Amino acid sequence: MTISSPLLKTVATPTDYWNDSCSIEELTYAIGHGAVGATTNPNIVLNVLTKEMHLWEDRIHAIIAENPTWTEAEVSWKLIEEMAVRGADLLQPTWERNGGHKGRLSIQTNPMFYRNCEAIVAQARHFNTLAPNMQVKMPVTRAGVEAIEESTYHGVNVNATVSFTVPQAVAVAEAVERGLNRRAAEGKDVSNMRPVCTIMIGRTDDWVKIAAKRDGNAIDPAYLDWAGIAVFKHAYRLWQERGYRVRLLAAAYRHLGHWSELIGGDVVLTIPYEWQLKINASDIEVKERMQTPVDPQIVEALYTIPDFRRAYDPDGMTPVEFEGYGATVRTLRTFIAAVHDLNGVIRDFMLPNPDVE
Repeated sequence: MTISSPLLKTVATPTDYWNDSCSIEELTYAIGHGAVGATTNPNIVLNVLTKEMHLWEDRIHAIIAENPTWTEAEVSWKLIEEMAVRGADLLQPTWERNGGHKGRLSIQTNPMFYRNCEAIVAQARHFNTLAPNMQVKMPVTRAGVEAIEESTYHGVNVNATVSFTVPQAVAVAEAVERGLNRRAAEGKDVSNMRPVCTIMIGRTDDWVKIAAKRDGNAIDPAYLDWAGIAVFKHAYRLWQERGYRVRLLAAAYRHLGHWSELIGGDVVLTIPYEWQLKINASDIEVKERMQTPVDPQIVEALYTIPDFRRAYDPDGMTPVEFEGYGATVRTLRTFIAAVHDLNGVIRDFMLPNPDVE
């Protein structure tokens, strides 16, 4: 650990950062550079297995042997839980040192449940029992928004994910407020609840670029890299005005601006390991930029793209429309495919291919 690293300088501001992985190696590096949380999802679990299979191979065999009637899906979710618990253990000292306000590990509910509020809530409440410092991710679809309120009411620290837009973030904030208020009205403790709402700014960029090309919009290509930042900063201004208790979180990095432009905000940056290395190797000055608006000329140009307007305006979409938004569809498909791929990895343990020598 070097005290001059850009990430350590970043966390000297009100900005926190989390490791975008439950990999033991990556999380250990991140904690050394000031990270106070971590996250996981089916894609991340697949990547961790690729890198650290030697740490999990024996345990996978043991889970299968201990549960002779389980399907590959049940084994997969048990593995996801155990990976999350191991990451939570690494963050336990941070959690204790910060009185439970930081040091949480985010575990994602099954993305196949994106239409089923009851299934999301049931899994979220179960995940909440795995460790004292768990945070539970659920998608910002119509059912997901309902689940966020209900899970918050039941004392789950939520992490809203599959979220790319201001209207999604506002719907999450309002749902969290309802859940916290219901809980407080019954005399239940909310003092250690630290919900967060993700805006996957890199995936916002990805979709706006696709939409611009689809629509034949001749916008300056350099402007398209500002779409996610513009959405996030607009949401942050609303948060300052409205005083929402859910904290904003930026994820899905595509370039260093997704870090440097958000420094100084009272937010969380969830940064993949490879981008942590790039940040720490960069010579970009670490200074407050969150309060610096995106160039109005850039926002005006982006505003000619209908799908950017839907992402930028607080009333750009209703919850009924969330799961039909392009970035949402693409991300849900990716997450669901990763669940199937993970099941395939487990299948190779349970039913090794006899045709492979």
